[in-house]
Amino acid sequence: MSIASTSTRMPLVTQQAMARRIPDRPLPLGAHLRAGGVDVAVLASHATSVELCLLDPHEESPTGFAERRFTLHRARHGVWQGHVPDVGAGQRYGLRVHGRWDPDAGLRHNPAKLLLDPYARGVAGDFRLGPEVYGHEVDASLAPVEGRPRSELDSAGHVRHGVILPDPGPAGPRPHVPLDRTVIYEAHVRGLTAQLPGVPEHLRGTYAGLAHPVTIEHLKSLGVTTLELLPIHAIGDEPFLLERGLRNYWGYSTLGFLAPEPRYATREAQDRGAGAVLDEVRGMVQLLHAAGIEVILDVVYNHTCEGGDDGPTLSWRGLDNPLYYLHDGLQPARLADVTGTGNSLDFRRTRVIQLTLDSLRYWADSIGVDGFRFDLATTLGREASEFNPRHPFFVAVATDPVLSQVKMITEPWDVGPGGWRTGQFPAPFADWNDRFRNAVRSFWLADPAARVAGGVGQDLRDLATRLAGSADLFAHGDPPGGRGPLASINYVTAHDGFTLADLVSYNDKHNEANLEDNRDGTTDNRSWNHGVEGAVHRDGTDDRGGPGDAAAHHVSGPHPKAHEVLRWRRRSARNLLGTLLLSAGVPMVTAGDELGRSQRGNNNAYCQDNDLSWVDWELAPWQEELLATSQYLLRLRDRHPVLRPAVFATGRPAAGDDLPDLSWYQQSAEPMGSAQWHDPHVRVLQMLRSGRPMGDRDFLLVLNGSLLAQEVTLPEGRGGDYTLVWDSGWETPTEATETAAPGSTTTLRPLSLRAYLS
Repeated sequence: MSIASTSTRMPLVTQQAMARRIPDRPLPLGAHLRAGGVDVAVLASHATSVELCLLDPHEESPTGFAERRFTLHRARHGVWQGHVPDVGAGQRYGLRVHGRWDPDAGLRHNPAKLLLDPYARGVAGDFRLGPEVYGHEVDASLAPVEGRPRSELDSAGHVRHGVILPDPGPAGPRPHVPLDRTVIYEAHVRGLTAQLPGVPEHLRGTYAGLAHPVTIEHLKSLGVTTLELLPIHAIGDEPFLLERGLRNYWGYSTLGFLAPEPRYATREAQDRGAGAVLDEVRGMVQLLHAAGIEVILDVVYNHTCEGGDDGPTLSWRGLDNPLYYLHDGLQPARLADVTGTGNSLDFRRTRVIQLTLDSLRYWADSIGVDGFRFDLATTLGREASEFNPRHPFFVAVATDPVLSQVKMITEPWDVGPGGWRTGQFPAPFADWNDRFRNAVRSFWLADPAARVAGGVGQDLRDLATRLAGSADLFAHGDPPGGRGPLASINYVTAHDGFTLADLVSYNDKHNEANLEDNRDGTTDNRSWNHGVEGAVHRDGTDDRGGPGDAAAHHVSGPHPKAHEVLRWRRRSARNLLGTLLLSAGVPMVTAGDELGRSQRGNNNAYCQDNDLSWVDWELAPWQEELLATSQYLLRLRDRHPVLRPAVFATGRPAAGDDLPDLSWYQQSAEPMGSAQWHDPHVRVLQMLRSGRPMGDRDFLLVLNGSLLAQEVTLPEGRGGDYTLVWDSGWETPTEATETAAPGSTTTLRPLSLRAYLS
């Protein structure tokens, strides 16, 4: 046993030895407890030597840790492996990789940098920004020194470490909610419960808090079947955020694809270590499953937290930079960026696909999650610059016995060439439908705003296509007839962009809190403030308030028409919500939209881990009414299969029916013609869907996108009366009994919609 130098550049090394050689057979990558010790296998195909470093706290070490280093043996196909005896669960570890330092050739080996195992199933410690975390030398501002010479500063005390954990074993049974009954609720682990009354203080904002009976009761009462969580893979905060005193709240900056993020665990679990954090995550999933609620993870496999060429060296960059990352193919080598984050993983590489599949299987099989939403999924199907819908990754998912049985959802774009691919992913993937979002926002908000200003909006063709399930996007390809309307994940808002309340309260983004001079975030909001930007004070004539009500937000001075502005905003919010929940496809609701949550005009709150992003559960009367409306509409959707078609309509009667499966009418009850479809001045549309093939009543949706009240004649249909079941002009929903005969005329309020059942 030897003691290495204790200079500021060298850690305390208490043991250096060779790991035991394992017979030349493939080992599963990562660290796995076996035979009283640990088997380790790591991919580093360009390295000359790889060391496993076992870390233990040591006050005399410059890094704060003593290391036991074991040199691994070179195996086949770029893998280094070995067995170290007398290692148990909870042991911290990292990797040091020796090899050529030649940034111009893309080679970034630096044994001074302790690297996280990409297959680590637990992480511990904190990331401390400083020159130590960079593989190259940096100046006082952390910018690279000219020529990028290799840094000799040891990073062990400044980075997160892997933790060796036992195999958790298979997860229990899952709910298996059918797609046609699926209602997705996109939420952040911390943001949903950080302020939720009834959840004990020590559980708020945690995995355990997410599975608390109070949280589950809200989800069940709302009608949620599937909880989609923003990323919970281990996170590496970007240096530019840390320098500003901020952090990556959304989590789209992955440090480890198998390890859960500890910051969302209870303090007790964090203190007990990575194993307890993992147990809390698994317990959360089990409790949600027991309540019949699925769990989908938002996952980021398109890039990592190491950023661009000048970013820190934390894992993949130091292990095998040319293999993991997509490069431009030039000399000197530079990372290719199709994700807007400075680096992109190279899905031409077998090992990159393997890491992604291994991670997905682990979370599905061992943690029990029910599906995945893939951030910037176009990158996962790229063969360099080209997207291939038959990419090996998609084929592997479709044929995998585990992954083919869970829900797969894409964010079907990235920022590279030809990056927009909505509708072009293969089965079994479903796609976020941004065309639905844009059409609905335009019809209810952007077009009326343009008309108020003397302009003209769009015609009704795109809106009708979205209401009917977006056949233009999802009716082609294999199998014949395409993936069907349930491949369309419909949404009006998501974590990225305005909340529902802010869509109807702001024309412009207000992202000053992000400290980027309001340059970040999209400008294509298709929102409408209804005449006043942001919050307004009520003048006493309407005690409900509404989106942007200054009872919850800071503004100066009352507005003379506050009650009118707030009334219009409330109705517009209901229009958006109603259109989402009454359209063909799978709806996704953003957490807090059912309560009128505001981010005070911030449409890119990715770094706001505070009450600007957290759901506020103190509800004004109008918020309680919006919640009741959301619950009512989701009950209506659940009870009536006619609202959840699994196949595209043809415009002809189905077998055994005498009514076309889908019909479109003008406000006069005459069929829509070419002239009406192409006329942007036509603002009233009726959609009649036959419910007989689904054993249900017929459904009539009537939309008035005009700024004036409109007289509408109801279509003949089967000749029976229609029952009005919802009107977006209602502040509070009601189990209505009002009926109307076919051919009768009714008056729709300005900017409103009605739902009828035959």
